[in-house]
Amino acid sequence: MQATEKISSTQLGLLIFTFIISTNLLTVPSFTVMFAMQDAWISELISSVTGFVSIWVMCELARRYPGLTIEQYSSRILGKWLGKLAAANYAYYWFISISTITTQHTGFVNTLLLPESPFLVISLTLLVLSGAAAYMGIEVIARSNEFLTLLLLFLFIPLLILTVTEADAHLLKPVMENGLVPVLQGAVNPAGGFMNQVFILGWLLPYFQSSGKARRASIFALTGVTLMSVSLVLLTLMILGPLTGKLTYSFLSVVQYIGIEGSFERLEAIAVATWVIGCFIKIAVSVFIFSLCVSRLFGIRDYRDLVFPLALLSLVGSVWIFPNAAALLNYLVFTFPVLAFVNQTVIPLALLTVDAARRKTAPSLLQ
Repeated sequence: MQATEKISSTQLGLLIFTFIISTNLLTVPSFTVMFAMQDAWISELISSVTGFVSIWVMCELARRYPGLTIEQYSSRILGKWLGKLAAANYAYYWFISISTITTQHTGFVNTLLLPESPFLVISLTLLVLSGAAAYMGIEVIARSNEFLTLLLLFLFIPLLILTVTEADAHLLKPVMENGLVPVLQGAVNPAGGFMNQVFILGWLLPYFQSSGKARRASIFALTGVTLMSVSLVLLTLMILGPLTGKLTYSFLSVVQYIGIEGSFERLEAIAVATWVIGCFIKIAVSVFIFSLCVSRLFGIRDYRDLVFPLALLSLVGSVWIFPNAAALLNYLVFTFPVLAFVNQTVIPLALLTVDAARRKTAPSLLQ
């Protein structure tokens, strides 16, 4: 860790906001509506609970082990070998995550913008740029994100306002027609895969200037994510209705539908720009964390030595893990929420539980 790298509460909040919302923008409404139908917006509200639980857990662990990342205090809590196993698990998790995001981004850009460009060229371009940002450090990423998040909101919020003019609230009825079970099923994907991604606090808090403000900044960020996600789902449902669950990029279809004839048309370019901005920041942060995990696992002093080799390894993963779009969709809908929930909520909560039990039974060992 570079002691000179520090991020402010505003930068931390914006990093969490962009990290979560980046892949929520165009895909989450479809995944949620598959199960919850017109009640998907309720599923989004329910799913945010896991995020707030994750904030509490990660901030509490950081308070107990100041200056340490999650794989470092895992060794103190679980012992050397179990701690190494946890660190290896998180290294693998970040490898899969970067590969998945890269595949999503490449498929999106190749389908909509550059159909003739090879997948490898699009993926390599994004990973090299993100790797360069990760090499510069988390402070550089956070400063860049301050500008890019404001740009993202400046571009995206007008789209939300334009969709209101085409919305039909009657498409949200009847509310809870099929009971609570479909709503809970619809909450699984955003809860497991997206809302609790605030667990990146496990690696970012050691770089935070004022640990006492971390919880408040994280809560503000997650509240903003929840409001944005609920708004996206509501507006998409009120325009596309049941068709939402059948479209991979449902909100993009909404953007293509709206516009002011003769004045504002082809607005999907704005949605594409926000997607690219968000994916760049998300992969940059993920590569930074992945490099930290591997460097701590093998005792390498400077994580920067690993940034570009691991970025290239993720390029291989993006090609090898998902042979086609159907395999990626199946993973995102059914496998990723479970994998993410275990790594982002269950393991940190287990660490906190074990640590609390140890402090209660043998407090002298933790002095």
